[in-house]
Amino acid sequence: MASHAIFTIGYEQATQAALITALVEARVEVLADIRYLPLSRRPGFSKRSLAAAVEEAGLTYRHFRQLGTPADGRAAARRGDLPELERIYAGQLELPESLAQQAELRMLARDKRVALLCYERRACECHRNILVRQLLSDCEQVDLEPEVIPKP
Repeated sequence: MASHAIFTIGYEQATQAALITALVEARVEVLADIRYLPLSRRPGFSKRSLAAAVEEAGLTYRHFRQLGTPADGRAAARRGDLPELERIYAGQLELPESLAQQAELRMLARDKRVALLCYERRACECHRNILVRQLLSDCEQVDLEPEVIPKP
């Protein structure tokens, strides 16, 4: 039985406001950005802008770069090659820097309501799903999906 919840959220097809609303409604306390490169062409989702908005909403923002996917893993995800993404990401999780950040995230998730952030809307298509399986398997995974931007 799961000891507590770990949330995941992706910002694909969402606005910054919708993402923050979903986090607040779920009573998330810490947004753990697990993108290797916390940059985005989408307005409001680069590190500085997102961190400011999250903190203005009363949450804590933390970036865990070493829990992100390296470039070749991101390319595999874009191709929809989930076995290749999983293989590459497994290697990332074995690096000493990654192991240190895994321990830090594990401690944080023990005491706080944490949401793992990446781009993909559906966690099953993202490395955050792999991270939960590997690191937080004793937690109940709750995948948040912010409201989608309406098409013009």
